[in-house]
Amino acid sequence: MIKPSQPQRRTVLKRIVQYSVLGLFTLSSSLVGSLVQSTQAQTAKVINLAYQSSGDIVKSKKSVEPLFQKLGVTVNWVGPFAAGPQLIKALNEGKVDIGNVGETPPIFDQAARPGLIPEVVYLTGRTPSDGTNQGIVVKANSPIKKVADLKGKKIAFQVGSNAQYLLAKALQEVGLKISDIQIVALTPPEARDAFIQDKADAWVGGDPLLAAVENTTPIRNLRNAARINTLGGFYIGRRAFVTQNPQLVRVFLEEAQKVGEAAEKNPSDYAKILVDELKLDPSVAQKVASRRTYKLRRLTPAIIAEQQGVADFYFAEKIISRKIDIKEGILAPLVYQAIIPDNIK
Repeated sequence: MIKPSQPQRRTVLKRIVQYSVLGLFTLSSSLVGSLVQSTQAQTAKVINLAYQSSGDIVKSKKSVEPLFQKLGVTVNWVGPFAAGPQLIKALNEGKVDIGNVGETPPIFDQAARPGLIPEVVYLTGRTPSDGTNQGIVVKANSPIKKVADLKGKKIAFQVGSNAQYLLAKALQEVGLKISDIQIVALTPPEARDAFIQDKADAWVGGDPLLAAVENTTPIRNLRNAARINTLGGFYIGRRAFVTQNPQLVRVFLEEAQKVGEAAEKNPSDYAKILVDELKLDPSVAQKVASRRTYKLRRLTPAIIAEQQGVADFYFAEKIISRKIDIKEGILAPLVYQAIIPDNIK
């Protein structure tokens, strides 16, 4: 159980002041006291970890279960979820405690809940990929040759996911908006199927579905996510669980980082897991493993500002109906002091 020493508490309080100066937090002395108490608590006997159908390396490695067993805590994996929006819905319903999503789902969730403190809170960032694991694709024989040709066309994708951000930003690059295309709103597997069956002119998708389609269907990638999806996504948590069980969150994040570091050093090992777990062709699994990133990174004012920029873009484009403040989903520094392990930089 985490019990901050007096020097640690002084350091934490100093950080609270620093973050307050940055405008990230405004805390009363009574709230600071309650936060000090909360970081010493552990109430849960079960931790509900979410995973998506695209695969989850921490779940695959089965290395967190023994760690939690030593603490008297049972690990319950919840899923698979088709995408981030479905995962966040389950989190808001209290069925999920920790999960990882792209940059867009938390923004859409917060925008849809005016006047409420977000239950979804940001824990850590994920290292961005080079963007080759996502794309806006058409069939190789399609008359659509460039992004500008998508005007008026049917495009299949998961609304409220990073696929929407890629599409909206790519359209903006050529002077178009989401309103200039016909949205075919489907889950990622359904969107892939609609594209393959010619029920949509284009598809916005990512690995492992994209890598599998590249292996079986002649396609043209009009625009990948290079220089667009730069955030890499986030680990998110359920506010009540995180603040009441900081030790458990810390244990999970520390192991997730260890697993991620190992996967980046040896992606071929993870590719073998993908073959078994997702029933992928070995060549597809190797491509997926090589195009993913796995390591986590601490939230910084710069990362928070970049996420705010994504939210502001969605509002300016009239994709979300209200302007939101990302900092409402950011926890107090003391909580991050308790939940973020030293191996996450």
